[in-house]
Amino acid sequence: MPLSTRELSDRIEIGDLLTRYTRAIDTRDYALLDTCFLPDAAVDYTSSGGISGKYPEVRTWLEKALAPFSQMVHFIGNSSVELDGDEARSRTYVVNPMTLPLDGGKARTFTVWAHYVDRLVRTADGWRIAERVEEQVLIEGGLPDGLEIPD
Repeated sequence: MPLSTRELSDRIEIGDLLTRYTRAIDTRDYALLDTCFLPDAAVDYTSSGGISGKYPEVRTWLEKALAPFSQMVHFIGNSSVELDGDEARSRTYVVNPMTLPLDGGKARTFTVWAHYVDRLVRTADGWRIAERVEEQVLIEGGLPDGLEIPD
């Protein structure tokens, strides 16, 4: 069955939302990140050693946890979206290389492979993430020795 114009628009807007999230994280643009989540969104990064909580708490944690990294790149793809009126569910594959500077001018890069499992809602300002669970699949290259993720 062909998609309606609204369904096509919703899918494009949700894709833009997911891309905006990756750009916000990779550039540490936390004001832009605020445009991705509902203010009371539930966010769970525990599978990657992070925290679970409401968006404001997780945003504060992200600022601390991501500060040590010199480079991050989030690649997203293979996103499945199930629309249901003003709500949607999505599951998106993510590949995330991260570089951590080490003493002596060296750097260590490792890559997180995961899924973002989201519940999304349409708002007056566009689609927003109401719930996100990151499901880590694997870490390639291993976490650097001594890396501590803040609470």
